[in-house]
Amino acid sequence: MQNNAGMIRPELAELPQVSDRMSFIYLEHCVVNREDSAVKVTDMEGDVFIPAAAITVLLLGPGCKITHRAMELIGDSGIGVVWVGEHGVRYYAHGRALNSHTRLLLKQAELVANTRKHLGVVRKMYQMRFPNEDVRGLTLQQLRGREGSRVRAAYREYSKKWKIPWNGREYDPDDFMSGTPVNQALSAGNACLYGLAHSVICALGCSAGLGFVHVGHECSFAYDIADLYKAETTIPIAFEMAAKVRDEFGDKTPQDFSGMIRRRLRDEIVKMHLLERMVHDIKYLLSDDENGEEENAVYLWDNIKDKVENGRQYRENEVEEDGRDNHE
Repeated sequence: MQNNAGMIRPELAELPQVSDRMSFIYLEHCVVNREDSAVKVTDMEGDVFIPAAAITVLLLGPGCKITHRAMELIGDSGIGVVWVGEHGVRYYAHGRALNSHTRLLLKQAELVANTRKHLGVVRKMYQMRFPNEDVRGLTLQQLRGREGSRVRAAYREYSKKWKIPWNGREYDPDDFMSGTPVNQALSAGNACLYGLAHSVICALGCSAGLGFVHVGHECSFAYDIADLYKAETTIPIAFEMAAKVRDEFGDKTPQDFSGMIRRRLRDEIVKMHLLERMVHDIKYLLSDDENGEEENAVYLWDNIKDKVENGRQYRENEVEEDGRDNHE
């Protein structure tokens, strides 16, 4: 029997960091397989090979079939996979984290569980939205109100700029085409942004479910992170693209409108180096020292010292003296 083992599974340290990868690639009506270290995409026009370690997210649209060997490569390379409906998106899977420690995950859990620290992260998130203002004296309710005003102002600004009527965010998740072009564009763009944020969070070893502003959903933290960038990505792009289709197609929305939105958003993500920003911002929100050296991957938990060294033999009668362990 032919040996189809392909390339040797890479060590995590050998994989490119998530900030150095492409943002997302959309596929539809094709078969996704693997050939050595590449994702092999086959459709009626032939084969295309995509370097697995260069991808952050694969968006799999209608008509896609994917093999077990492809998913094996995707998992080993830390790629996020989003199964996309005809006009929407739903996050179903992701690759393994691109680091071997749980430092950020433990810090995230600590910050979520402590009310004072939880509020501190929320304040950080709102401060990032108002970089020239001091929001330390505002209550959480006041911060939410300020954020709502900021987003409404962004909608009004781009509505006026592109001469697109705006009557609020209205959409039916089960009927994409019932929305106005600008609402369709917002839905398609936000879905891609959520998928990208989710994949970056997972690649860093964090939990997408442990959110701070959003809570109670498996994608809460992904929504938190995506919301940091909507006012400079999906909102202006949605009005821009709605104006474009109005000028080119009149009242009829083109069949590939959601694809046009994805491609425009992808270009903007590259231009603004959004992957690098997401990595930096997540570490800033969760870490006391974002530029600190990586810790060892494995420690032993200790109820007095928090954690102690792994990989050594401890004595049964070993006790604490002056804050240090007694070694033989």
